[in-house]
Amino acid sequence: MTTGADKPALDKQAVEKQVAETVVPISRAVNVSVEQPQVVAMCKKHGATISAIETLPSGGTRVVLMNSADAAKIIKAFGSKVMTGTVTRTHWMRAV
Repeated sequence: MTTGADKPALDKQAVEKQVAETVVPISRAVNVSVEQPQVVAMCKKHGATISAIETLPSGGTRVVLMNSADAAKIIKAFGSKVMTGTVTRTHWMRAV
């Protein structure tokens, strides 16, 4: 099937899926409801480089990746274990 002179018809669902898979998040930070060792292992498995990682007081882990493309990989890998919304973090104090 074509639409006009030698132009193939666009499959709207296929295009939307491709766009969804290629759009990367702006933030490099990802909060997940799993423990740090699992996050480290998943990052290693997917070749995502960790910039910072911390355990969340309410459970789970916050990981900051080196770039948003790595964050997108980890978000996809963890799926429903990605935490949305605001999370409580431990306050950091510099040693003097």
